[in-house]
Amino acid sequence: MSALLLAVLAVVLAGPGPRLMARFARFRRVPGPALLAWQAVGLSAVVAALLVGPAVLASAAGGEGSDGDRLAAHPLLLTVCLGASGLVLALVLLSGHRVGTGLRTLRQRHRELVDLLAEPAAVVVAGRTTPRRDRIRVLSDGRPTAYCLPGPHHRLVVSRSALEALTEEELDAVLEHERAHLRARHDLVLEFFSVLHHTVPAAVRCPAAMAEVSLLVEALADRAALRTAGARPLARALVAMAGGRPPEAALGAGGPAGQVRTRLALIAAAAEPVPVLTAVVLGFAAVVTATPWALFAWAF
Repeated sequence: MSALLLAVLAVVLAGPGPRLMARFARFRRVPGPALLAWQAVGLSAVVAALLVGPAVLASAAGGEGSDGDRLAAHPLLLTVCLGASGLVLALVLLSGHRVGTGLRTLRQRHRELVDLLAEPAAVVVAGRTTPRRDRIRVLSDGRPTAYCLPGPHHRLVVSRSALEALTEEELDAVLEHERAHLRARHDLVLEFFSVLHHTVPAAVRCPAAMAEVSLLVEALADRAALRTAGARPLARALVAMAGGRPPEAALGAGGPAGQVRTRLALIAAAAEPVPVLTAVVLGFAAVVTATPWALFAWAF
């Protein structure tokens, strides 16, 4: 029975679960706990699928009395269940290799183009010389843009149009937004979800879930910029760069107009504490994380 429940849990967390979660707009008010809840759902889906085979094996070994006897009499069922868990593991590893290799290749190529075409930043931001360690590059572009290329040899790119269009305070907010991405390694968070997204069949994938995770990552970076630069400069900077999209595999302060509108609303509401919602979301994440392990323990 525990193996069946684990299989059902894996299907729910991989299919309808993310679609339902993507509709919970209130979770956005607490982007950190919400992102943790999303990670719990994704990880628990994989864990539940991987534990189906071992749960059947534990049951067949006698952990569930008469059920175990019946399962032991059907070695084909054991083989299928263990093979299914092995297949899930293989698919996750294959997806991880493909997604990770693709992202790192794109970033490396774009980093080389930036180093070739952009100027090293000897710019002054908010009255101070930008630290060299930030590896800021200034790129000639007619649109106000700013983005970062994460990784061990990261780059932070700002267009000349952004330097001209934004005030020092607004530019400082944008740069702090990008530094937050680099410090927190939001690229790894997005890579984790991209791996899971490409592991499941195309018919089961949920683009709305990926869009929600991307929004939460940007909201977290906005919170960091908000603490440093304030709400007004950050909001003005986001409006100035709305509609722009960062290059593929990069993280940028701009984005689709609809996403920017949502982020502006979250910035306006950031000053209002929501401890109850935070507790609910964290509790949800804890329950989701513990459920597959509890079901697996039931097999013994």
